[in-house]
Amino acid sequence: MNSSSLSYNTERDDMVIPEYGRNVQNMIAVAKSIDDKEERNRCAQAIIKVMGQLNPHLRDVEDFNHKLWAHLFIMSNFELDVDSPYPIPSKESFTSKPALMDYPQRRIKYGHYGKIAEDWIKAASEMKDGEEKDALVLRLANMLKASYLIWNKDAVENSVIVKNLQEMSNGSLTISEEKLAETSDLLKNFKRSSKGGNNNKRKNKRRKSK
Repeated sequence: MNSSSLSYNTERDDMVIPEYGRNVQNMIAVAKSIDDKEERNRCAQAIIKVMGQLNPHLRDVEDFNHKLWAHLFIMSNFELDVDSPYPIPSKESFTSKPALMDYPQRRIKYGHYGKIAEDWIKAASEMKDGEEKDALVLRLANMLKASYLIWNKDAVENSVIVKNLQEMSNGSLTISEEKLAETSDLLKNFKRSSKGGNNNKRKNKRRKSK
């Protein structure tokens, strides 16, 4: 065999959607070169059938045929002039950059506690004094301590948690250091919940494998 007749992928045009393979890409190139529009339409219909057979998993996708036709025009670089049963997408709709998203500008003073902790502390600060508020403050303090331990496995002084709680609530929430849960208990609960999550993942994998 003459090595000069071989064609390597590195020498070919890039495939726009590789999942359909080189042959479909070549078929589309042939369809673009057909002068007669009726024949070009028949060729496009045949290509759509091949694309559907190559990707049977797409049959579960809503608007299956619509998606195939969109892929056909994308792979033709939007240069295939055929009659489509669906609106023909424009090249600009796929090449234009998405609009920038507005991200919250609010800074979190203690990143390891997270924004949710700040929101809960704010809500607790607005509650009326009473047993319900006291129970929530205790729960929040233990939550802060548990979050701190996730980032710092060594230890944490209860006085640090009490101080952070006061600062995050602008001095409206406080609690006695003695009421906070023991570090060892919080770590045990964290390990137990982590093992539970891993066990559930293993159970789900076993179910899927059956």
